[in-house]
Amino acid sequence: MRIAELLEKRRQGWLELERMCDSFRSVKYPFANQGSLVSRFSALYRAACTDLSMAEQYQLPPATVEYLHRLVGRAHSQLYRSRQFATHRWFHYMSRVAPQSIFRDPCVKVAFIVFFGLFTLSAMISWSEVRFPGFAERILGADQIKALETNFDKPLEKNFNDYVMMSGFYIKHNTSIGLQCFALGPLILPSLCALAYNAVVLGASFGYMARSDVEQGDVFFQFVTAHGVFELTAIALSAASGLRLGIGLFATGGLRRVDSFRLNAERALPIILASVVLFFMAAFTEGFVSPSPLPYFFKACVAILSSGLLMYYFVVLGYPHPDIDREIANSEDNPWRSVGVDHATR
Repeated sequence: MRIAELLEKRRQGWLELERMCDSFRSVKYPFANQGSLVSRFSALYRAACTDLSMAEQYQLPPATVEYLHRLVGRAHSQLYRSRQFATHRWFHYMSRVAPQSIFRDPCVKVAFIVFFGLFTLSAMISWSEVRFPGFAERILGADQIKALETNFDKPLEKNFNDYVMMSGFYIKHNTSIGLQCFALGPLILPSLCALAYNAVVLGASFGYMARSDVEQGDVFFQFVTAHGVFELTAIALSAASGLRLGIGLFATGGLRRVDSFRLNAERALPIILASVVLFFMAAFTEGFVSPSPLPYFFKACVAILSSGLLMYYFVVLGYPHPDIDREIANSEDNPWRSVGVDHATR
């Protein structure tokens, strides 16, 4: 207990070091011409390293040990950080850390199963008018079905000047769906409901337009084939990132609720970044490729290449491998490296 009491007395030094790390985060050169500041920061950093060693040696509560680990890591990064843009670090994050984090996250698996499962089921039921008569009409409504048929009643012959404007519109439209699923994520159930609703409605639309008696179906699939892969995947990832935040509020793992939320927000970052990139890729494809009079074969090739690219990034790069696990196990950028937080909880 004497060691625990000693560390408790030194908590003020930890908090001071943490405040300094927070204040330096937005400063490009925090130690320029600041000799006294460097001296004080270094002293606090060395003291925190000593406290961490004692905490590990005497097996203090795991939350305290983990807090000191993170604090020492942050202080080290501030004290020895590079003044240049670390291109290799970003490449490592995007090619190793992000796909590994996304692949191992159970929230991503839940979101993908819910979204693509209901999407496929709704599309099949809506397409099979003989076995399930009136399903598409009940899901979409007469007005939405009429709007679908009207919008795709004529061949795709847009002018190139319209493409830029339509890309901006689709970025706004697509991201609004993703933001809705993401914003409802902390509540968990509403996010799943919003995700399920979009899956059923989109699936019913695809299934209805795929019917042989719907003449506008050919134009519809001419339009949606190229960008659909990016857009649907981005919606599922947006919901998954929101669910990850919600898990942080309700399944704290013994941490304080605010600390658990911060930890899960860090774990949600790779997911939301991936969804943002996919939304933009979908919007530009939807604005420039989808409405163009290009042959359907070309648009189908775009969809196949897009699917292959996503499979490679999320599955091949994300699949667990011993060598990769060892490489990123202790990486500062790896949000799954531990269950720690930036604040001591006990």
